[in-house]
Amino acid sequence: MDSPENAQSSAGSRSLTKELFSWKAPVRPFKRRNKEFFTTVLAIALLLSIIFFTISGIMPVIVIFSLVFLVYILSTISPEEVEHKITNKGVVFAGKQYYWTDLLRFWFVERFGSSLLVLETTKLPGRLEMVVDPQEKEKIKGLLVGHIDLEEAAPSFMDKTAAWLSRRVPLD
Repeated sequence: MDSPENAQSSAGSRSLTKELFSWKAPVRPFKRRNKEFFTTVLAIALLLSIIFFTISGIMPVIVIFSLVFLVYILSTISPEEVEHKITNKGVVFAGKQYYWTDLLRFWFVERFGSSLLVLETTKLPGRLEMVVDPQEKEKIKGLLVGHIDLEEAAPSFMDKTAAWLSRRVPLD
């Protein structure tokens, strides 16, 4: 049986998780789309489907319409609200703990009129995006900068392609 001193020292060696800051926000940025947007997306999808069907058959068409369905769902169903936390051990994203050792860097971006905190992780999914109140950015930045770097990642090939495409094909 352990002596009271051993029990006390082992309890002291375990550090408790302390919540430093928390906020509730939608799980993703959201922008409700109008009928004109969906008409444009459907027209582009039909055109691409005809082209890919003549080249490769039915599989690319199924993929294209699966993506159209995904866009429709994400544009019509409002996201649920979740709680995010910054603790002394790391960040809690919608109930899942990411320790400081799992986080590489962070930065802030704007998307669909929402401010987002982007955290790059060493584990899957690779990036966490949390909707934040613009007035809380400085407080969040102050809490994170002592543990991970404030450094925006260079845009990937997909980021550059998406930006180029959105400038050339305005859907709104």
